[in-house]
Amino acid sequence: MKQLQYRQGDVLLVKVGGRPRGTWREVARTEGRVILALGEATGHAHAVLEPHAVLKQAAGVVDRYLEVLNKPATLVHEEHDSIKIEPGLYRVVRQREYDEVQERQVLD
Repeated sequence: MKQLQYRQGDVLLVKVGGRPRGTWREVARTEGRVILALGEATGHAHAVLEPHAVLKQAAGVVDRYLEVLNKPATLVHEEHDSIKIEPGLYRVVRQREYDEVQERQVLD
């Protein structure tokens, strides 16, 4: 069975069957938007605007999860095409790059 995934630039959303254990908190919106990744070089953002999308994170855990409730939401970015995200729970993965010295997030 194929796992549902969405990619926009350096952000990958992977649909998961359920939320991992732990105490979860909602990540605050920025100017009404759920920000999945903020471009360090440009200030552009991978963001969801709809109120039925929530970004969550567990205490002491790096992974964050986007929960889209009841109806599709749209992932937007100033330099990429918009993507319609179906309802569900998605792990938010940032693309990483490596060289002989260090590992770092890809700058978008």
